[in-house]
Amino acid sequence: MRIIAGAHRGRALTAPEGQVTRPTSERARQALFDMLWHAPWGGRGLIDGARVLDVFAGTGALGLEALSRGAAHVSFIEQDRAALAALRKNITGCKAEAVTSVLPGDATRPPRGQACAVVFLDPPYGKGLVEAALKALAPAGWIAPGAVIIAETAKAEALDLPGHELLTERGHGAAMLRVWRAPG
Repeated sequence: MRIIAGAHRGRALTAPEGQVTRPTSERARQALFDMLWHAPWGGRGLIDGARVLDVFAGTGALGLEALSRGAAHVSFIEQDRAALAALRKNITGCKAEAVTSVLPGDATRPPRGQACAVVFLDPPYGKGLVEAALKALAPAGWIAPGAVIIAETAKAEALDLPGHELLTERGHGAAMLRVWRAPG
């Protein structure tokens, strides 16, 4: 697994052993970032210079890809110990300690945070964690008005985010990528 484009293109990423962490595939990440850059509601300015939040971060592949493509700062929320170790190793490998923060803990009970313009959520499938995390992250200050929120779920998993505008959804293998705009 590697970073696909940008300043850290080709950098190998470490993933913990076992099935607890399910990193987003390189193909799905490429398709996602192509979509973010080329969609009428997106563009390069969406990521370039943005504060980004990577929730259920795992290896940090989504947030590190955003950083490689010009994000100003990425905050990662993860609670699994093995995933946290891999995430920290990946941040160090990208020499990105100064522009990242790692918050070990439960995304459904986050600390106060700085508003982010782009939010990635890639939780374990089928547990309703996208909705639960967003209900906790918004009042904790993590979601900027009008933020773009990207969630990876199982294809059959239904999501309902009242007040959010669904911008697009695309299937990639067993995964479904959905993109919303947060209320402004």
